[in-house]
Amino acid sequence: MTRVTPPEKFFGHEMGEERKIARWDRIVEYFYRLESESDVLQVRDMGETTEGNPFLLVIISSADNLRDLEHFRKVNNQISDPRGLTEEAIEELVREGRAVVCQSMSLHATEIGGTQMAPELAFDLLTDDSEEVERILDNVIFLMVPCFNPDGQLMVADWYEQYAGTEFEGCPLPWLYHKYAGHDNNRDAFMLNLVESSYMGEILFRQWRPQAYQDHHHMGSYGARFYVAPYCDPIRPHADPLIWREQAWYGAHMAYKLEQSGRQGILNAAQFPGWGHLGFHWITAYHNTAGMLTESANAKLASPKYIHSDQLEGASPKTMPDYAPQVNFPNPWMGGWWTLKDIVEQKKISSLALLDLCARNKETVLYNAYLKAKNQTERGRQSGPRAYVIESAGHDPLTTHKLVKLLCNQGIEVKRSDGEFTADGRAYPAGTYVVFLAQPKMGLVRTLLGRTVYPNTHWSYNPDGTPTVFDTASDTVAEYMGVQVQPVDECPDGQFVPVGMPRRPEGKVCSSDCGYVLDPRLNDSFAAVSRLLDAGAEVRRLSSPVEVDGDMLPAGAFWIEPDGVKPNITEKIARELGLTFMGSSSAAQCPSAIVRRRRVGIYQRFWGGNADEGWTRFIFDEWGIPYTTITDADVQDADSLSDQIDVLILPSDPVHMLVDIENVDSSRAKRKAYTDSMPPEYHSGMGEDGLKSLGKFVRAGGRLVAFDAAWAAAARACDLKVENVVEDAGPKEFFTHGSTLRCEVDVSHPVALGMPEEALVFSWDSATFSIVEGMHAERYRVVARYPQSNILQSGRLIGESRIAGRAALLSIDVERGDVVLFGFRPQHRAQTHGTYKFLFNCIF
Repeated sequence: MTRVTPPEKFFGHEMGEERKIARWDRIVEYFYRLESESDVLQVRDMGETTEGNPFLLVIISSADNLRDLEHFRKVNNQISDPRGLTEEAIEELVREGRAVVCQSMSLHATEIGGTQMAPELAFDLLTDDSEEVERILDNVIFLMVPCFNPDGQLMVADWYEQYAGTEFEGCPLPWLYHKYAGHDNNRDAFMLNLVESSYMGEILFRQWRPQAYQDHHHMGSYGARFYVAPYCDPIRPHADPLIWREQAWYGAHMAYKLEQSGRQGILNAAQFPGWGHLGFHWITAYHNTAGMLTESANAKLASPKYIHSDQLEGASPKTMPDYAPQVNFPNPWMGGWWTLKDIVEQKKISSLALLDLCARNKETVLYNAYLKAKNQTERGRQSGPRAYVIESAGHDPLTTHKLVKLLCNQGIEVKRSDGEFTADGRAYPAGTYVVFLAQPKMGLVRTLLGRTVYPNTHWSYNPDGTPTVFDTASDTVAEYMGVQVQPVDECPDGQFVPVGMPRRPEGKVCSSDCGYVLDPRLNDSFAAVSRLLDAGAEVRRLSSPVEVDGDMLPAGAFWIEPDGVKPNITEKIARELGLTFMGSSSAAQCPSAIVRRRRVGIYQRFWGGNADEGWTRFIFDEWGIPYTTITDADVQDADSLSDQIDVLILPSDPVHMLVDIENVDSSRAKRKAYTDSMPPEYHSGMGEDGLKSLGKFVRAGGRLVAFDAAWAAAARACDLKVENVVEDAGPKEFFTHGSTLRCEVDVSHPVALGMPEEALVFSWDSATFSIVEGMHAERYRVVARYPQSNILQSGRLIGESRIAGRAALLSIDVERGDVVLFGFRPQHRAQTHGTYKFLFNCIF
């Protein structure tokens, strides 16, 4: 066999060497080199990333295992879904199978240690002839994703190299380290919006279904040196109990191996709760995979960081209040130089430890996989609800289709009724989707589709009584998407066919001499209108309801004259979007106005970028809506701004992040330390002059759209007589932190056309408005408001009385222009399809 090339020979330095970052393109070359030199490693290119770089899956196992890889994959999938198999058949599969372990590196691109460690980990597995490594290769199929975010890795490596040797060496990247998502890419595990997420979903949820998954991250520099599993309390419901036991089992072995290797500052069972956002290492629990993460203390990218002992601090008021020994943190690190090499070494130890435990206990790991699938299926069969019913003809059937596709991409079994059926005394038509709970991913089904209420227990508060939630309090995707899902306790009786992967609905162009109508309730109608306008078509919007084929469409429908566009264009749009261009003889008699797609600008800042801005761009790119990126210099010239755009969107951001980050009282010392670390050309903030310019832009006829926290900058810019009624409320008085809230919608308002009269909005301790204008209150219109009671749908709500009956969305006339203030994020993480129309109506 050809001698395997060591990483230090290929890259010219050791992995983790100070001031050295191996770029992704070279790492890709190295893995292909290893594949050519060894028969225990295979490289699979999953496809291109968002910006065209290769996304690799590296599979490491014995040569015999790799030769029969497809066989072992099928064995593993049978164990993961054992319905219809006998106990004897399972026992044989367990003996025959291999434990499948997946580990991914550096999802967050500034957390460079995982990807820098990956070549060395692979080399060790290929060349170490120890009994431990031989056992791993024989008993484990190791799926390694050496870089979860290749685009960001290249950004960070080049940024570091640009400032190496200067006073800014090791400073943070000033923009998002993914084209759209930045740090939020970890929050995309259930939607799978990003192409990188879709590759990972294919590996984890459908193709392989590993027994264990570990995602390698970094954290702040001043707490523990390294966190490993398990999580701490609270835990989210609906996972099989074995999941939590497995995490503790794997984590204990990793912590033991780290201590054995002389590593200090190792923490487990603290800081990171079992109830977190449904990122990849959390959502996997509901796929019956023991999902875990490591978190290493940060250096300064590849530069060492000196830390004094008195700078070290506890990681969490609840679980590690002081930087002192405790049962899950017995050996504190006491300060000194902290390096990338430290990070690489402890990640490698933890990675090998996880593989080692699975190899030593292969049959136990596989039998547990069977038990989890079997027990979850039985729980779904015996306890309510027995199923969730998703009506295919809801408010927005195309968004319903997207929800069903999302569920199928998660590996959830979805069925469709062949005929009519009854459940809980209600009749449903043929073609209705049904998700039965008697399936291995029962916990995932309940988590994504069922109403979720965050627990009110000891673990839900810090010792001082402050409520806590790690990221979102709920990830109920059907609610986010505005799709009605009905839980039923009675198991539906009828003929149901598995959907597989649903095909896009077949769009069509109806025969008509009188023009075509598009339904304003469909989000995709806006994508169609954008394409029609690009093709030079004249599109009108109807200001009154119109009857089409016996269906009364609400005000806001789009009408295209029959000779206003070439048939091949409408047919192409219908086919690609699944839309129906409906014929209508009455639309021409309805009052209407010509649709103009306003020129859109999206404000973008530095200071690490704003994921809310990135996700807004993502949605516009997906819907084919052109936009211009607007920076501080553009904002500060009102005349130039008016020449470029008609609408300016301010993504959610505190006012100091938009105006002047250095002029803020809270955490001024920390902020100054951060800003001083950045090159001056990447300082950001529109300043008071920028606010004045925004006001001038609006008064001259522009539209300013502000999401959530950005309301304050818009109000200052335009001197709006509006107050945020929860602005001064602390978390003990008002708290939602990622919940869905009910609101009532004025569907007659242009911003709300096509919306239902009752909707769910996503709230993250969000703004809620009170109008304090006395002289000209008629200029202020409430588009959506919270009801007087029963506001919470899913998540957590403290302080309901503060927002009861108050405005969640305002439209305000300001001389020739107007301002739209969202007290929520209508496009949050490209997940909240149910409120997209509010945003689209601001543009068309």
